[in-house]
Amino acid sequence: MSESGEFPSVGAMPAEPAAASPARNRRAAAQRVREARDRLTSTSGTRPAFDHELLRQHAQTRLSASFVVMLLVVATGLLSGFWVRPLGAAAWTFGILAIHAVIIQNCRKFLTEAASPATTRKWRLRFIALDLAYGLAWAVILVHPLGLDVVSNTLMLFVMLLVVAVSSMLAASLPIAALAATVPVTSAIALNFVMRGTLDDYILAILAVTAEGYFALLAHRLHSTTLATLEARAEKDALIGELEQAKSISDEARYRAEAANVAKSRFLAQMSHELRTPLNAILGFSEVMKSEIFGPHAVAVYKDYSADIHNSGVHLLNLINEILDLSRIEAGRYELNEEAISLTHVVADCHHLLKLRASNRGITIHEVFEQNMPRLWADERAARQIVLNLLSNAIKFTPQGGEIWLKVGWTASGGQYLSVKDTGSGIPEDEIPIVLASFGQGSNSIKSAEQGAGLGLPIAKSLVDMHGGTFTLKSKLRIGTEVIVTFPPERVMSALAPMREPAPPLQPAERSYLSGDTAQRRGNSIMNAGTGLS
Repeated sequence: MSESGEFPSVGAMPAEPAAASPARNRRAAAQRVREARDRLTSTSGTRPAFDHELLRQHAQTRLSASFVVMLLVVATGLLSGFWVRPLGAAAWTFGILAIHAVIIQNCRKFLTEAASPATTRKWRLRFIALDLAYGLAWAVILVHPLGLDVVSNTLMLFVMLLVVAVSSMLAASLPIAALAATVPVTSAIALNFVMRGTLDDYILAILAVTAEGYFALLAHRLHSTTLATLEARAEKDALIGELEQAKSISDEARYRAEAANVAKSRFLAQMSHELRTPLNAILGFSEVMKSEIFGPHAVAVYKDYSADIHNSGVHLLNLINEILDLSRIEAGRYELNEEAISLTHVVADCHHLLKLRASNRGITIHEVFEQNMPRLWADERAARQIVLNLLSNAIKFTPQGGEIWLKVGWTASGGQYLSVKDTGSGIPEDEIPIVLASFGQGSNSIKSAEQGAGLGLPIAKSLVDMHGGTFTLKSKLRIGTEVIVTFPPERVMSALAPMREPAPPLQPAERSYLSGDTAQRRGNSIMNAGTGLS
């Protein structure tokens, strides 16, 4: 017990770790959403881009194609013997392989570092410088002295196209690096052709420049495609993050709702006992004083006060029962005790219970029942509560001298229905969903002197839904209200054919004694005796 005199709440402490976990999940999901959104902005902020992801793809492509580049360098070094001395070709080959090794080493180092804007800018410039050195090295070997024949020129152009194509594909993720690797080669070859001064060499120079433009455009298209793919992936990640965040919020709200529902159930269970115990004493003693069992009151007005106390207690007890019924239905703990009942008899009994109340208000209740209706497979207590709630509402909101019709009959599909129709003030069409909700009250109910808690119709509708039936409310202002409850055909009990008892099995001695037609006749005789046909 605390210093304030209150008992600590049971089960309050374990709820904190359970509530903290959804909160942590929600914060983690929000962080992932922010990271995904940040990736949609370039370091320059001018267009959507993914600088680090593009550099990562550039490095991975370089690493995966390192062996192909080495083969190309070695093959070119061997072919360069046509226009360069063997010692110079070997020196060039080892030099460009060294540049290639530096590029590979830097790619591996980049992949191990953490991403940051400053690091991305640094590595971007470094890759461009390395590709520029790589392109200049290729330009050195492709520039040769004048006077070679056309075959060597064609071979040189072929090697240039091959180098430009490979470099453009490898550096497509970084278009500036692709230009740095290919423009020196193309410029050297084109300048070499132009310096020859022949028409054929001019054509070869134009062809080299055109090829450079084509591969530059191709690299740009590949870069755009890669960028679009990365953007779509980032948007997908952002969407997944938002969904996870929404799920975390939903799980947290569901947890709170479940906790509130458990708290409500505990509260109602406890308050039911705490309220009914003094109510029993209030009802009992007030009834004793109202009936003047131990003698008349000295003051006559005390008898009226006792009656008011008793009536108020009965009303409060009914209200408590309705709240508990509604809470059990909403929690799914209301169990139907189904049996064969007569819907006509149930409606007639409810009419008999409320007939005096209707007569005191000058209301006439008419019964329109189908005759010889079969029984219904339903919960009798629930059926009575449905009828009592509907009929009580009809009596409550029907004016003096009004009329009420109780109908029981067949539906078009073979089910059964009951209808309660009154000539009351009616319900506006826009207030029908309100009166069908828990604790909902229409404007006419608020103005009425017999204002209730707004639980009668919701409880009746929930009980009908548990039986698989339908609940329809029709109302017009200043004309009246009709509530129609239907039960499905599968709940209507029809006459069933008599069941036949199976023949008892033969004993082992009988099976060994009987054989052939004798055993068959013996079996038929036992069957007929069991079914009463012999």
